[in-house]
Amino acid sequence: MKTVAIVGASLAGARAAQELRAQGFDGRVVLIGEEPHLPYDRPPLSKSFLAGTASRESLDLVDADDLASLELRLGTRAERLDPSTGRVVLSDGELEADGVVLATGGRARALPGAESVAGVHVLRTLDDALALREELVPGARAVIVGGGFIGAEVASTANALGLDVTVLEALPTPMVRVLGPELGGICARLHGRNGVTLRCGAGVAGLSAAAGRVTGVQLETGENLPAEVVVAGIGMVPAVEWLEGSGLAIGNGVRTDAGLVTSLPNVVAAGDVAAYGPAGTRHEHWTNATEQASVAVANLLAGQVVREYEPSGYVWSDQYAGTLQLAGHPAPGDEVRFAEGGPDDESFLATYHRDGATVAVFGLNNPRGFGRLRRQALRRPMPVG
Repeated sequence: MKTVAIVGASLAGARAAQELRAQGFDGRVVLIGEEPHLPYDRPPLSKSFLAGTASRESLDLVDADDLASLELRLGTRAERLDPSTGRVVLSDGELEADGVVLATGGRARALPGAESVAGVHVLRTLDDALALREELVPGARAVIVGGGFIGAEVASTANALGLDVTVLEALPTPMVRVLGPELGGICARLHGRNGVTLRCGAGVAGLSAAAGRVTGVQLETGENLPAEVVVAGIGMVPAVEWLEGSGLAIGNGVRTDAGLVTSLPNVVAAGDVAAYGPAGTRHEHWTNATEQASVAVANLLAGQVVREYEPSGYVWSDQYAGTLQLAGHPAPGDEVRFAEGGPDDESFLATYHRDGATVAVFGLNNPRGFGRLRRQALRRPMPVG
């Protein structure tokens, strides 16, 4: 193998480039990114960078040594993968590659009808964050559609900047699919404690606008919530359209085996775009992208599956003055037990149990205790990112 093309200058793409060198590959590594920016870290986009307290440089994922060993093709869009020749067809030409790492991530879902309305935002890219930051003016009314991690973090940042913030969540409890109803409900109370209005079971019917700018969010009940700024935090769509005709299996991402290898043995996937294993599981978390890159590269260089991906399930989120941490794999119906503190405390530790086993641990504002508990309860150290 002489040339490896990494399609996607994302966290997974940057980590894959670093892993190629760390695992002994001394050939040509080409990192292709549709954005013009060097690979950057996304978690601060909804927090410190959005608040204006973190610089652009602090987001960089690659250093001078990394750059010296890479060939960068930034501002370049991948348009087609030719499985018969190994060519990656780009917006500015073609690239012959012996191996390909797919790390294209995805695009943020937008609210229907928002395309031509000023003041309506998504948050996925650096440019998204810069555009949103310009509009987070103290005293403005902001409506955040979606109460998941991104929505909650943006709400927290906007609240700290002095905006009047309302969060709309379609489900009865925010983050219920990740945390379950009990701990999801506890996290929901963080909004109220900090002066943010949370409305659950709220369906969005559309937007109201005047002179091309948003003036409010229309609910399915007929109510109109006034807003100068609207942010959609309603998930993402894997970037796979360019792979049509490649012969790869596509379904909620790029389908791979347990080793992150696609149906083409010289093509692997990592990060948000990878749907791995028989169930086509996808994870949209920072830790997942870093963990998968190592496994995908090992199997690409070996030409066969020598490692299978075993996710740690580690997720964290900074909201208001606190930090939420989760490790493991909770599911609906798991029993929740409090190991330290209780549901009304500002700091606590909890565990999830299923069939007599501890399957996950959760911590609110207790990072040291969380680290200790996850080592004890899960018997396997997990990356903290």
